[in-house]
Amino acid sequence: AVAEQCGVMPTALITGASRGLGRALADSLAGERWRLVLDARTAADLDAVAAHLIARGTDVVAVAGDVTDPGHRRDLAAAVGDRLDLLVLNASCLGTSPLPPLGGYDLDALRRVLETNTVAPLALTQLVLSGLRAAAGTVLAISSDAAVAAYPGWGGYGASKAALDQLANVLGAEEPGLRVYAVDPGDMRTRMHAEAFPGEDISDRPEPETVVPALRRLLAADLPSGRYIAAELAGPADSELPRPADAGPATPASVQPAGPTEVERTGPVGAGPAARATAEPAGPTEVERAGPAEARPAGATA
Repeated sequence: AVAEQCGVMPTALITGASRGLGRALADSLAGERWRLVLDARTAADLDAVAAHLIARGTDVVAVAGDVTDPGHRRDLAAAVGDRLDLLVLNASCLGTSPLPPLGGYDLDALRRVLETNTVAPLALTQLVLSGLRAAAGTVLAISSDAAVAAYPGWGGYGASKAALDQLANVLGAEEPGLRVYAVDPGDMRTRMHAEAFPGEDISDRPEPETVVPALRRLLAADLPSGRYIAAELAGPADSELPRPADAGPATPASVQPAGPTEVERTGPVGAGPAARATAEPAGPTEVERAGPAEARPAGATA
């Protein structure tokens, strides 16, 4: 928004942009004259997306590579330049499929999941932070309800997204000049979701394009930094927007989320279940409202 007010074409960097939600968001931004720096692991897929967007008149820089590679991250940062209005941390790794229980989780596979979903997003953010500051920009980290709910088999992926949520939460507090959002997009019909449920028909899941209006509404509304749920952002343009899912009723998300404050009031982490009950974040409560813990988790994004 700041770039548009100054007459400068805004720049977005989107990881995991060759398919799924990353591609859908890139296509939406291209319609409003954004300059796009796009990342994906598979060069052929990324080049096809870039060619489609360039044919529409979009300024696109496609940089194929793995976000866990420091050299690739440096290439992305160089392609961005001195100013970055939007960083979308969408590239994700599901891990072993079928999803294994934690008791038998291969630790090398877990390290790869954490490296892709948690460490690489922070490393990339560090490289482009000066550009984000220059633009008073926005960081959009794609999360999952597996970050806040106990879904059997989703321990590795869920832990990586929970850590990503907290990185976004703290970054928002440390960088008050930015907007830093973690967003649970909900169930989507993506390759990653298919890999999570091998052999199952996922054709009833909504297409990633259906989530984009909620993300665009979040970006346009300039809401406080925090964690949001895409389904709660959807609705008519004049409908009331939600508060961050981790914010208390009177506590700005950019200052302090409700959870840690309540933990401080209830005593040490080692206290019994009753003492810790009020320290539960808002997210799981919303998951409980949506159905039992055995339900399929949302947000397995590609």
